Amino acid sequence: MPKKTRRAYLAPLAVLAAASFALTACGGGSADTANSGTSDKDTVSYSLQVGTGPNWLLPIASPDTMATHNSAIKSTLFVPLFEYNGTSGTMAWDKKASAAKSYEFSADGKTISIALNDLNWADGKPLTSRDVEFWYNLVRFNGEKTGGYSAGMIPDNITKFETVDDKNFKLTFDKVYNQDFLLANQLTLVRPMPQHAWDKTSADGAVSDLDRDKAGATEVLDYLFKEAGTLSTYATNPLWSVVNGPYKVGSWTDSGEVTLTANDKYSGEDKPGVKNVKFMPFTSADAEMNTVRAGEVDYGYITASQMENQAQFTDNGYTVKPWDGWSITYMPYNFKSEKMGKVFDQLYVRQALQHTIDQETISKVVWHGAATPDYGPIPQTPESGFLSQAQKDNPYPYDLAASEKLFTDHGWSKGSDGVFECTTPGTADNQCGEGIEQGKKMEITFTVQNGSQETDNMFSTIQSAMSKAGVKVTIDAKPLDNVLTEAQSCKTGTSCNWEFVFFGTAGSWYFPAYPTGERVFAKDTKWNAGQYNNPEAEKLVNAMTTSTDEQISQKYSEYLAKDLPVMWMPNPVYQVSVIKNGLNVGNQDPGASFYPQRWTWQ
Repeated sequence: MPKKTRRAYLAPLAVLAAASFALTACGGGSADTANSGTSDKDTVSYSLQVGTGPNWLLPIASPDTMATHNSAIKSTLFVPLFEYNGTSGTMAWDKKASAAKSYEFSADGKTISIALNDLNWADGKPLTSRDVEFWYNLVRFNGEKTGGYSAGMIPDNITKFETVDDKNFKLTFDKVYNQDFLLANQLTLVRPMPQHAWDKTSADGAVSDLDRDKAGATEVLDYLFKEAGTLSTYATNPLWSVVNGPYKVGSWTDSGEVTLTANDKYSGEDKPGVKNVKFMPFTSADAEMNTVRAGEVDYGYITASQMENQAQFTDNGYTVKPWDGWSITYMPYNFKSEKMGKVFDQLYVRQALQHTIDQETISKVVWHGAATPDYGPIPQTPESGFLSQAQKDNPYPYDLAASEKLFTDHGWSKGSDGVFECTTPGTADNQCGEGIEQGKKMEITFTVQNGSQETDNMFSTIQSAMSKAGVKVTIDAKPLDNVLTEAQSCKTGTSCNWEFVFFGTAGSWYFPAYPTGERVFAKDTKWNAGQYNNPEAEKLVNAMTTSTDEQISQKYSEYLAKDLPVMWMPNPVYQVSVIKNGLNVGNQDPGASFYPQRWTWQ
């Protein structure tokens, strides 16, 4: 049995998850309702969010392929080392969905010994420690290419990988970390991969230990990335047939329509409850809801506005269940924008813009109660001990007069068009600030994901409020995948022209068990899209990974709520689910993962 670890963080999350399941505790309704499922069904159809066709299969993600559905689908094919979720009612280790069987920390807390479950790859080869090392080598030699990479964190903080035998290995870290942080936030990123089949640089190349040096590891990952970029071959490419999870790819189209089928070679405990799972992409929420109304989808969603008209769905054989998320929603500022970066560097500008966001009204009216205000870096619903009082109190409430005063107090005046422009350049307290020239206008562009009426209405409301406060806003709506690619453009070096990006129609960032910011707000992390860089914030981000002192979290919460690394926005539920009666999906995970192997028809 593993050595018991500290629970300073997980204990409050047990309460959180239980509270968030108030609306999601059960699966579908009774099996004898109209349009109910029947026991001979072998397929479940699942609606994907608008604009979110799955576009990545490789267990190592590129920075622009980190959408939640990609990760969730991959977990059914390639079993993660550790899987944490809230489907049990608490945010906890899900042993059935994990490759790790047990773990134990050393007396000094710097080394963890891990034993693997008896899983097999689909070609009959066993899962071994070498498969974990393969992932580790590819990532440690290619950190800058991989999504979720945060300098100094995994794999950088592993100083030694020691293979004990085929089923046991040890990881030694550079210092003592909070053990629960390591398990729930770091080791959940590790995904064993079939070294015996993938450690090569071409389709007909020989497999060897190429991953064990930088040059070889770089060539191998470049090859795998290239192959992973061709979605239409996912069902035929021999690489992707070597899975160890409960499902394998049945079909996968460039448009994002995916069918998973039960892996008959799966040797684990998490056996599929249905043979086939069909993931259906849609170009609009209306198109998706029309499919639901026609009874042609088993597990779908409706827009928040339809919560006032639930009868049209419940009368058609569905149960309506909002899917609450352990998440935050925000819009990154691009601090490196050639046009507006110097403006965004000024805290008073960020404060003035935040004062124009009427989160309470937007949550109630635009989102019809399917969103809650979000004033900082820690999820606010349900409330937890991680939160500071300052974040809960909202440091920058909706106040257009306060917004205007911040501009006028710092050398800005409204022009004849009603838009603020810098009339007193300079670095004094009553001037515009460093790098802001005379005549600079407060004109900004929001690059926003399309396909959601609620998102459209929210930004129309914000655009109107900002206009009243002297800020001209242009809205550029694009599909979600395009927005995610643009958000990463400053990091990938392709361009860096955007000013704001919004990818939060279903929440911007879903946290593991601990709501730490090392993957979002740390200086060198890939998903610090706007390149926020504040040394004091960096200290607090890092402190949260090593300390169990709840006050550290509260200091972090307060500091980032006030310093505004991003524009805080209302936080929507992941989706308002509609589930066909007779289909049991269990609890919906607040971390936004889904486990189709556990879905069953009654």
